[in-house]
Amino acid sequence: MRNDVADAPTVPPVGRFAPSPSGPLHFGSMVAALGSCLSARSRQGRWLLRIEDVDLPRSVPGAADGILRTLEAFGFAWDGEVVWQSRRTAAYREAFARLKADGQLFGCACTRKEMADSGLARDGTRRYPGTCRAGLPAGREARAWRLRVPPGRIVFLDGIQGRIEEDVSADVGDFVLLRADGLFAYQLAVVVDDAEAGVTEVVRGADLLDSTARQIVLQHLLALPTPSYAHLPVAINGAGEKLSKQTLARSVAGAPPARVLVDALAFLGQSPPPGLADGGLSDVWQWALRNWSLARVPSCRAAPCPAYA
Repeated sequence: MRNDVADAPTVPPVGRFAPSPSGPLHFGSMVAALGSCLSARSRQGRWLLRIEDVDLPRSVPGAADGILRTLEAFGFAWDGEVVWQSRRTAAYREAFARLKADGQLFGCACTRKEMADSGLARDGTRRYPGTCRAGLPAGREARAWRLRVPPGRIVFLDGIQGRIEEDVSADVGDFVLLRADGLFAYQLAVVVDDAEAGVTEVVRGADLLDSTARQIVLQHLLALPTPSYAHLPVAINGAGEKLSKQTLARSVAGAPPARVLVDALAFLGQSPPPGLADGGLSDVWQWALRNWSLARVPSCRAAPCPAYA
């Protein structure tokens, strides 16, 4: 199974930023927001905003509103209404039903404890050994529903990371689409959302690179278009940890917006001129839109940014 993505399309692109409301925006989030926005806007494209709160237990009350306020304070403007995954369960249920009707899903009774000794996939999750693929063990009931992943390699050309190949069946196995707690999985939600919104390019952090092949598998099975992909370096702290709520990354909400954006441009290899932040937010945006180049973004998957750790 192949998906060779060629050069970026010449028609105006449709990009998006899709933060999870698990905490405030930190520098790593701002890098992803800026890169995705500039990639679309610099080519007269549209830039959409989606709050990925499909995983309700991880959503922090008030975090989504804080994200929106911070983006506005930093000069971001998105097209259309904000999309909330928590309000789109019907769309995910429809896609799930299509896959089930096509025989692409099966119920799984396995617990995390039972899979604790399974091999690791490249993203650190447990590879599913196929225990329930041929049917549930006697006396067991389905806790979750998994995709019956077809064999074959997914191949795509990432706009930053280059050629990527993965055999999802061999590396990950059959992955969950409906969780034991009744919530639809991120992989299904993001594929359905991107297709419905007409997203043509996905520019996001390289921490999500290992999800891409799984999403392309779903796109193929659901007969949905595959956008182009470009995965930006992830900002890490001095200990080599990704900036996140778990690593106590500082919020950028109280920092000078122009200074943070200039630092994000530098992190993304754009070489902003000295003193650019002194001219204010408008000058930073004007320069960034005129000078943005995806080709200058470093191809490393992670880079240190101790000033914002």
